[in-house]
Amino acid sequence: MKWWMLGLMALAGCDDQRGGHAGGGHGGVADMRPDVSIVDAGDGAVPPADAGPPPDWGAAEPLPTPPAVGEAEGDLTMTSGNCATCHSNAAGADAMRDARGADIAPFNLWQATMMANSARDPLWRAVVSAEVAATPAAAAAIEAKCARCHTPAAHVEAGGAGVSLAILTERTPRGELARDGVTCTVCHQITAEGLGTPASFTGGYRLGTERAIFGPHASPFTRPMQMHTGYTPTQGAQITESALCGTCHTLETHALTAAGEDTGHVLLEQGTFLEWRASGYPAAGKTCQGCHVPTTDAEGEAIRTAIARTPGGGDFGPISARSPFGRHLFVGANTLVPAILRDHADTLRPRAPAAAFDAVIREARGQLQRAATVMVGPARPVEGGLEVPVVVASDTGHKLPSGFPSRRAWLHVVARDVSGAVVFESGAFDAAGHLLGPDGEVQPEERRGGPARPPTLRVDDPAQVAVFESLMCDPEGNPTWTLLRGARFCHDTRVLPSGWTLDHADGPATAPVGVEPGPDFAAGQATVRYRVPASATEVQATLIYQVLGARFADEVLAVDTPEVAALRYYLQDADRRPVVMAEATGAL
Repeated sequence: MKWWMLGLMALAGCDDQRGGHAGGGHGGVADMRPDVSIVDAGDGAVPPADAGPPPDWGAAEPLPTPPAVGEAEGDLTMTSGNCATCHSNAAGADAMRDARGADIAPFNLWQATMMANSARDPLWRAVVSAEVAATPAAAAAIEAKCARCHTPAAHVEAGGAGVSLAILTERTPRGELARDGVTCTVCHQITAEGLGTPASFTGGYRLGTERAIFGPHASPFTRPMQMHTGYTPTQGAQITESALCGTCHTLETHALTAAGEDTGHVLLEQGTFLEWRASGYPAAGKTCQGCHVPTTDAEGEAIRTAIARTPGGGDFGPISARSPFGRHLFVGANTLVPAILRDHADTLRPRAPAAAFDAVIREARGQLQRAATVMVGPARPVEGGLEVPVVVASDTGHKLPSGFPSRRAWLHVVARDVSGAVVFESGAFDAAGHLLGPDGEVQPEERRGGPARPPTLRVDDPAQVAVFESLMCDPEGNPTWTLLRGARFCHDTRVLPSGWTLDHADGPATAPVGVEPGPDFAAGQATVRYRVPASATEVQATLIYQVLGARFADEVLAVDTPEVAALRYYLQDADRRPVVMAEATGAL
């Protein structure tokens, strides 16, 4: 099935309609555009209006099937299956279960995450290939830089000398380590040396050489791990500190010319750690791990459990229950790629079963729906109608959205009159998340070669859309979707985290661009003011999230590489519907 058919099929299956609700959270959405009634799909995604087939991007076929992950050991690292011997759940063991008996073993939760599948991610591979195609003279440097965080064990075993992505298909121990993604023995061997300093960013983590595996507990029982793996469990406070995550979640890129020459411009392509550090979260004791490796169960209760089982599947006698115990969820906001990995396991060969990917997708939707709230009104009369403020309040410790610049969020706002008829709509979208104009057609800003969408916190025309995103510019100030042409941000309208301040040392690097900090764009919230007709009696506002922005996708998918052709193949049948983060309805 082609993705542009999903909207029609979703509509065909709907026989009821649910309205929105006041306040934040997730609710039904109606009227994505005038005269089209649709309802919540029940999975956090919205079945949107259809806008016809996509542009012709060319051939779509998967890459040759990569080898499945096997077990291997290098000088410093080993694949996760070795760790699973004791750190996965077993029917005969009570270890690594919460108070309700749920499986929470580190390996079981990690195996379907984007961390585990960082090297198999077809979107990442496509983007890297597009960057190489744009700057072939820098191919080796581009691949080596990307490998630092997406194939870290292979990078470590190469002694930091640089890894080509050809390693992903090698049937060698280093190839096995590369395909294991962000594997256990990388993160758990990172030392405290230099963490949080610029030297540690952009994959500047340092592993120890004494085969010490760091965890949060004092006096761990060392003998079983030493016997089975040669590693020694060791207490290391850095494993619970945000600076450890900051080694890969702070990424600077250097702008290059088409010939591969450095232009002298440095772009903070991803600044998630610095955004957190400039926020109010550190002072409140809230770390990256607090949300992404929580020490509480699904009910919010502190976890206390044994941290390992025997290789035979029973419980270790000498090991007592311990706390804290972090659930290795590593969940962000990506629902698209885990679904592709699940649905194309025959060609992508992930380690995890389908049920594990389903769990990751559910957690990601839940994470998104906890990340923000939306508030509507009160309205005030203005010339030509009513001005209605819509407030997006963030509850994340970084920008919303954060990370790779393909991600965006936007407001879909619908105003109705007393009869329920739509009198104003901004932010409608189709089945692939292309934003639509008042005529129901895909807006030109959504297509390759079209104009760039200007930032706005004031919507006076239905064709305008309030989008929270970062857009790169090249050294000449032209918008670009090629990372290594990015010299600065043309605009960065992503919602700031609570407590963020420009006065912090990381404030200037993470400051918004194209919108001025002030009452309508303050730490923790953004206010967008809509001018709607005087006949409007109700406004419904929905915050929508998209991990692969339609324009970004259109730019990448037009590149002619085998990896991009593979991404086209996977996206043909993928559910690309954006996800509802929050919604509110206000009477005017």
